[in-house]
Amino acid sequence: MKTDHALEALAALAHSIRLSVFRLLVEAGPEGLPAGRIAELMEMPASSLSFHLKELHRAGLLSSRQDGRSIIYMARFETMNALLGYLTENCCGGNPCSPVSNCSVASETQS
Repeated sequence: MKTDHALEALAALAHSIRLSVFRLLVEAGPEGLPAGRIAELMEMPASSLSFHLKELHRAGLLSSRQDGRSIIYMARFETMNALLGYLTENCCGGNPCSPVSNCSVASETQS
């Protein structure tokens, strides 16, 4: 992932509603959720939600598909994983450390 794409994704997630929507869709899995159901679960009007969905979609964090009269939104796991990879690619000086608790940086902060 390039830096400009990472910044776009991070900016989209840097809002409490968008972060909550994205986490909800990650939890929903690959099938996603209809926009109306997301609005119900988020307890917000569909008109307000559509702005946030558009921002997440523009950042490449969501995809959507038409299903009859509904639009189904799904988290783009490949973008999420690319962002996580971008954020951790230089962890531990480039040496693999998984999970993070095995990383010398993490163990130094826990002492």
